[in-house]
Amino acid sequence: MLLIHDIRADKEGIIARLAKRGKDFTDLVNQALTLDDKRKSTQVELDTILAESNKIAKEIGQLYAAKKMEEANAMKAKTIVLKEQSSTLSEQLKSVEADLLEVLYQIPNAPGAAVPAGKSEADNKIIFEHGEKPKLTQNLPHWELCEKYNLIDFELGVKITGAGFPVYRGKGARLQRALINWFLDRGRDAGYEEIQPPILVNEASGIGTGQLPDKEGQMYHMQIDNLYAIPTAEVPITNIYRDVILKESDFPVKNCGHTPCFRREAGSYGKDVRGLNRLHQFDKVEIVQLANPANSYQKLEEMSSYVQGLLKDLGLQYRVLLLCGGDTGFASAMTYDMEVWSAAQERWLEVSSVSNFETFQANRLKLRYKTTEGKNEYAHTLNGSALALPRIVASILENFQTPEGIIVPEVLRPYCGFDVIN
Repeated sequence: MLLIHDIRADKEGIIARLAKRGKDFTDLVNQALTLDDKRKSTQVELDTILAESNKIAKEIGQLYAAKKMEEANAMKAKTIVLKEQSSTLSEQLKSVEADLLEVLYQIPNAPGAAVPAGKSEADNKIIFEHGEKPKLTQNLPHWELCEKYNLIDFELGVKITGAGFPVYRGKGARLQRALINWFLDRGRDAGYEEIQPPILVNEASGIGTGQLPDKEGQMYHMQIDNLYAIPTAEVPITNIYRDVILKESDFPVKNCGHTPCFRREAGSYGKDVRGLNRLHQFDKVEIVQLANPANSYQKLEEMSSYVQGLLKDLGLQYRVLLLCGGDTGFASAMTYDMEVWSAAQERWLEVSSVSNFETFQANRLKLRYKTTEGKNEYAHTLNGSALALPRIVASILENFQTPEGIIVPEVLRPYCGFDVIN
């Protein structure tokens, strides 16, 4: 959520940054400022009445002490009127604050200075590409390879649960587990503390990281307990720091965690969503950082380089995209996407997003830090996939296939216990 004092301090600049998303948010910004003006004036009026009430209460005490009962009782009549007025103003203040919050919840994060304007993925900017497209002697898509080598059973998942819930088995399950363990070990070596968080979160946690009220339709909701299945480990890990005040010396805070992730949206039919390309349940290792605003964009670059290092070590060709405003997530100020080339499908597959949210999440979380001068400021939050498993598995199967079997990347062999899937 944007900070209202930032909007007030640079209204035109915020509107211009928001316009990079391909929409005009002027009306919402103006509504927020109008409601904030009303909130301030109501607060001043309430504070004035409360101060008057406190003053009269002291005078009444003095009158009673002086045995001036008639005057004291007359003053008490005034306090009854003031109490009614303060009660009315308190209710008005709550209503205005709720209306302001509702408007602010509708305004996405303002894209950073480096983010290009644009409406869709067609406007994203390719900033780096690594590796050569593999030349295959056979060119089977991963869903055919999974069936051939009995690695993942998509139909069995439909039987047990429904579409988008595959069953991993045999060497497919072992490859998945090897990737998870290798990603976590690499995260630990890079200074990330491993976290094993809950995979169900409450409503406050969803609001804290920006999934609610923006993405209710994409989250699985347990209505009896009002709990949500997480779409990413970002949600519970970042919420560890909700209502926390850090010290400036605590930065950077670095956490990573593996969780299953749940998303209701499944897209359309066709090869773009076939097999592992888009699922309702999948595994992911997430990295999260809390950073000093002074160097959070340096941390974003470091996180991008870290994810790229994983892809290089797996031997996968990839490219890095700087997302345009229209393709940047609701809560993000700037996002890099990493895409891996799928040789069999002849298309790029997104395998990671690394984002800087600036103070957008911290404002919702009330996540602050105390500066060396003793002032409380909002931290910057960042996170990234390191990595999402389904499309990494798909890319490994497709790009390293041979007529004799699928060659396992060298870094995974100690974790898998085998060199070839055949």
